Amino acid sequence: MINEKAVRILQKYIHNNYKNISLEKVSFDNNEFYYEFKIDSKISENEFDKIEKKIFEMDNSIYIKLLRISGVYHEGKMNNEMIDRISGKAFNSKKELDEYLLFLEEAKERDHRKIGKDLDLFCFSEHVGPGLPLYSPRGVIIRDELQKEVEKICKRYGFEKVSCPSLADISLFQISGHAYKFNDELFRVNSPKGHEFVLKPVQCPHHCQLYASKLRSYKDLPIRYMESDKQYRAELQGAVGGLSRVYAISVEDGHSFCKKDQVKQEIINMCNIIKDFYSRMGLWDNHWVSLSLRDYDHPEKYIGNKEDWDECERILEEVSKELGLNAIKCEGEAALYGPKLDFMFKDALGREIQIPTVQLDFASPKRFDLFYINEKGEKEVPVMVHRAILGSYERFMVLLLEQFKGVLPIWLSPVQVNIIPVNIKYHDEYCRKIKEALIEEDIRVSYDDSEERLAKKVRESNLMKNPYMVIVGDYERDNNMISYSKFGSDEKVSMKLEDFIEYIKKEIKKR
Repeated sequence: MINEKAVRILQKYIHNNYKNISLEKVSFDNNEFYYEFKIDSKISENEFDKIEKKIFEMDNSIYIKLLRISGVYHEGKMNNEMIDRISGKAFNSKKELDEYLLFLEEAKERDHRKIGKDLDLFCFSEHVGPGLPLYSPRGVIIRDELQKEVEKICKRYGFEKVSCPSLADISLFQISGHAYKFNDELFRVNSPKGHEFVLKPVQCPHHCQLYASKLRSYKDLPIRYMESDKQYRAELQGAVGGLSRVYAISVEDGHSFCKKDQVKQEIINMCNIIKDFYSRMGLWDNHWVSLSLRDYDHPEKYIGNKEDWDECERILEEVSKELGLNAIKCEGEAALYGPKLDFMFKDALGREIQIPTVQLDFASPKRFDLFYINEKGEKEVPVMVHRAILGSYERFMVLLLEQFKGVLPIWLSPVQVNIIPVNIKYHDEYCRKIKEALIEEDIRVSYDDSEERLAKKVRESNLMKNPYMVIVGDYERDNNMISYSKFGSDEKVSMKLEDFIEYIKKEIKKR
């Protein structure tokens, strides 16, 4: 493989040009190569061009692009010391390399970190800590609108909102099994007063406690909870970056407690919610589905008994066939408590990202001693179905921003209409009238009342990718008119203010 050859040349170069090299590890896959090592001096990404030229001189049959250098724990164990890892990619010809460089330029323009900064959506602070995103007012609008949209769809299928605390006693996750399976991913919280808690890594154990809070009858089922809240995972420090992997995860998920004869319909409903939501987002056609099964050689990785797992896998396979999902079986990808249907999407650059999921769980209700009174007056254990439609708001925003280059549909845009006066001295009063009229109709509006030149204001509005820009001059003021242009279009349209408001409201309702 060309990447194997490339990483060996890189290793030879490092040995020829640096001293005291230790803790080396070479690895590669079909896409990239990786070289981990410890040296006394520091290698900067600014040196990559020089290194690439030297490597080509060593072997001119191979073309290398070094991508990044990052700090990692030796052998991936957080108790070990940090070392360097260089990642790169190799090509057989300059043509292949040039094509890849164009791809990287496109990736740079679509990078959610760049878009997030340009559009003032989120930021990070070294004082707050890495992996802990701070959302600006504009970023919160996007998150709130996404939450409203997914909850509106879920409510049609009987889901109700709940709210649970971010802290829990460790015993909760010992019962669920998460404390043992993911012990090194738990954030533990202690106080001088003797408190010992865990920041919740998942929400399902909390929802089990809501279910257990009162006696349930078969007539009550299914019971469906949904919640959007923070979860916390102690990721490796070198692994966090942008919104793709964070410590504080804003998660939208839900859980249904039902009878066995209701399970199949619940799963179908959840798959339909996923299809509905992603169709509205314009993302549905670019996906495939994984039937994520257990690792049959290592049953100790999971909770629950074999019979339940067999039945869960059979049910999910039936749903896949009935809905035409054509799910591909992927062994070893199941959750701790059961198999799942994972919906895998490709982003604008062809990278796969998994967000929505439906997971079948016979084990957790048994571990928490959950029950309902059946038709015979006897106790019976419910089945738990986990679902995430939007999943992590952070990962979904990555997909969304990079897919559309930050050009969001009007219903999701932080600012829907931006008002610009030709001359603030003569047009300010009418601009403010427009602004108030739009606010009254719940249309998100901004008004650029700065002293900057008109051309600069127009350029700034386009840089912020505002869907509609309203330019107000004498004609508009004197005739109670609106003149607007859509983002990306030079066409100017004029209409009465009241007609413009009705037009915008109709545009916002579209999905």
